[in-house]
Amino acid sequence: MDTHRPTPPDTNRSLPIALLRAREKVMGPIRQMLSNAGVTEQQWRVLRVLDEKGTLDPTEIADRSCLLLPSLTRILQTLEGKGMVARAPHPTDRRKQQISITDTGRQLILDNMAESQRLNAWLRDEFGPDKLDALLDLLNELDALARDTGA
Repeated sequence: MDTHRPTPPDTNRSLPIALLRAREKVMGPIRQMLSNAGVTEQQWRVLRVLDEKGTLDPTEIADRSCLLLPSLTRILQTLEGKGMVARAPHPTDRRKQQISITDTGRQLILDNMAESQRLNAWLRDEFGPDKLDALLDLLNELDALARDTGA
């Protein structure tokens, strides 16, 4: 019997679990705000990306909002039905679509911006501005890492 089997780290030192716990700490209050606004987390991300970046094709929206393309397709249908996004044919490639946020979608963001800023201010105050900035820098650096596919 192998008595030298490696043991996994405690869950409080496991990066995947720590990231999930941190996500829940941040997203809990935001979920309530979004529920009151009548949108899901995923719909909010799509609207925020379009508001920030302007008109995009679905592949770029999926990438920037951390969604799979099949999920984005359903989300865009819902948002279009709510009048929050509009589709148009790509100007040079008719096989592609361009998605843009509408005034209704922008208004939803504006209507919830004060609460969103309040939640962000709470986090910055509780965690500390320097630590929060460092955490965001580290997470963005982690996201930018190239990964060996093991092929």
